[in-house]
Amino acid sequence: MVHIVGAGPGDPELITVKGRRYLEEADVVIYAGSLVNPALLAVCREDAVIHNSAKMTLDEVIAVIEEAEAAGKMTVRLHTGDPAIYGAIQEQMDGLRAAGIPDEEFEVVPGVSSFLATAAALKQEYTLPGISQTVIITRMEGRTPVPPKEKLSLLAAHQATMCIFLSVHAIEKVMETLKEGGYPGDTPVAIVARATWPDQRIFRGTIDTIADILHKAGVVRQAMIVVGRVLDTDYDLSKLYDSKFTTMFRKGTDEK
Repeated sequence: MVHIVGAGPGDPELITVKGRRYLEEADVVIYAGSLVNPALLAVCREDAVIHNSAKMTLDEVIAVIEEAEAAGKMTVRLHTGDPAIYGAIQEQMDGLRAAGIPDEEFEVVPGVSSFLATAAALKQEYTLPGISQTVIITRMEGRTPVPPKEKLSLLAAHQATMCIFLSVHAIEKVMETLKEGGYPGDTPVAIVARATWPDQRIFRGTIDTIADILHKAGVVRQAMIVVGRVLDTDYDLSKLYDSKFTTMFRKGTDEK
């Protein structure tokens, strides 16, 4: 059996209960060594065979899993954050199918994504009534191309809350593109570097100022960019806890 497990954003305690159990039981572990906290490997069995996929190709990853499956062993493929977001797991799952490993023999265990860990670090809700009810998860175009309709400048036109992955190295270009798309220069920006790790750092500014702030700090990777008015504005209170609002669980004071 193959378990594709989300390791969470960094703090070893943020892996799910199920993910940790599989890690404890695994015969073979393939972990994304460039991003996954190695402290998680401390729970592995002493006789577990551990591979660092940072030095492996897709074919090599599939070959290790194939060998383990043929021997009746359990494999954990350990990804950072949640595997479904920029985790390149689709090609791995398709590779397993092509190798004759059916869907019944592998599963995906979700994890806490870094964009959610960033919200926790900022003590910030992304969806504030009257301000934004939409969260855009995206990245700046780089070696991985972005479909034409998903260009950052086009997404910026919505002026929704935006969480930008894998782009902090190009912070000036990101901010320039957001302004071109319609975000005003005074739009709040928050950046969390290595969210939930012991050396986590938080930076705040605006579209016009954040690049200089970040350069002075020397941050060039493993950081989430959050853009939007939710970061610094008044907002409407939720109807969920409004005493006047009737829900399926309670009657509001406005109810006749």
